[in-house]
Order: sequence, then C-alpha cells, then structure tokens
Amino acid sequence: GWDDMGIFNFEGGCYAKIIDLQREKEPAIFDAITHGALVENTLFKAGSNQIDFNNNSITENIRVSYPIHFIPNVLLPSSATHPQNIFFLTCDAYGVLPPVSRLSVDQAMYHFINGYTAKIAGTETGVKEPKATFSACFGAPFLPLPPRDYAMLLKKRLEQFPAQVWLVNTGWTGGAYGTGHRIPLHYTRNILSAVLNGQLDATGFVKEPWFQLSIPVSCPGVPDNLLNPFNTWSNKQAYVTTALQLVEQFRENHAKYQ
Repeated sequence: GWDDMGIFNFEGGCYAKIIDLQREKEPAIFDAITHGALVENTLFKAGSNQIDFNNNSITENIRVSYPIHFIPNVLLPSSATHPQNIFFLTCDAYGVLPPVSRLSVDQAMYHFINGYTAKIAGTETGVKEPKATFSACFGAPFLPLPPRDYAMLLKKRLEQFPAQVWLVNTGWTGGAYGTGHRIPLHYTRNILSAVLNGQLDATGFVKEPWFQLSIPVSCPGVPDNLLNPFNTWSNKQAYVTTALQLVEQFRENHAKYQ
C-alpha cells in the first residue's frame, strides 16, 4: 500500500511456483521450503520424503507458501518512506516490449490502467500456451471502484511524492512465444539492481517507435543487445508485424477507459 506516510506491505508471506526448482537458480525459494512451509500439488521422489520438483503429473502449477521471515534480508516491520522507484511487471508473450523502460507520468497511467501481461501455461485451467490479457491496474478482479479512480490516485501520488516508474518485462525476447525465449531471470535482477543503485541515471536512453518507451542504452550485467527487442529478432519484419498487433490490442483495450 501507499498512503500519505509512505509504503507498507500487508502480506505475511510469499507464494511461489516451484516447477523445475533448482537451488542453483533459486536459492532463496529453495531454502524456504522447510518446516512450516506449505507445498501443493507436489509429489515425492520414490521411496523418499524429497519433493520431486520436476514431476508435473498433477499440474505444472505446483506451489509453495511460506512466512515472509523465511526469506533472508526481509525488512520487518515491512514499511518505508515514499518510493523513489516504482516497477510495473509484465510478461509479454509477443516479445515486443523491452526488458526495462522508463515511463513518464502519463505513460505510467496508461500502462497501469491497461495492466497488460500474459496468462502463462500451467497457471490457469485450459491455458496451454501464453495468451495476452489485460487486467486493469494489474488486478481487475480485486477493484471495488472503477479503474480510472485508481489511475487518477496514482497520478496524484506521483505528483505529490515524485517517483520514477519503470516497466519491466519478464516475458519473451528474440521472438514471440514458440520462437523466442524467456528473458533470463538473472538479467531482470541485474536490471532492478541497476535502477535501485542509480546506475541507469547516467546512461543514455532511446525511444522505441510503438509505445514511445524510453529504453536504456546500457545496463550493468545485461547484454546491450538484449535491451532493445528489435535487435534480438532475426526476422525484423516479423517483429514489426507483431509489434503492430500488440499496439492494436492496446488501442482496443484502452478505448474502454477513454
């Protein structure tokens, strides 16, 4: 939450997907699966009490829940002053959006009220491959008021307590789903670290033509080529065609709020 005093967390734990979990890739989540954690839809390795993280015979959507203090370096109580940076997370199955882009206040309202992401295979019944979806304010089912009210509240907060908003894409690059590949998680973490450490402030930015998003020219720990999705597609015309499709979907969805 964000009020006149600052930001605060009212969740008491974490909820993570653990299909194909490996300690080498996700040590914090792996080590949190201990006495007191709850796992669901999991099976054990034959003849043992060891979870078989690779077994998706029940569902690919196997999960773990655990108290927030199971994670190292957690801040308790979970409150702070007003934010300097705000991150919108999206998973773009089209491979069009950059891994990170800097948003103006108007762009922040636009992407907030549209709430674009993709439903991922294994998280919802019947979803076999990623599918674009729009969820107002990134949480439409939970909004008691019209989405515009929340967008205006966000604008008020940003004007009263200036913060830089970033759009972070954890989805595909080098092509859409089926052709490209997911952006590696460690690159996303390096992007977040660079933002929080102020390392992107000194770099230059370029604008992509579809949403006028400001893309950093470089970022520590991330290949320069990855930052602009146009560079990662081998078929440039396919990128342009796909980008135009995504732009049209945004236009159709945003018309509901104009």
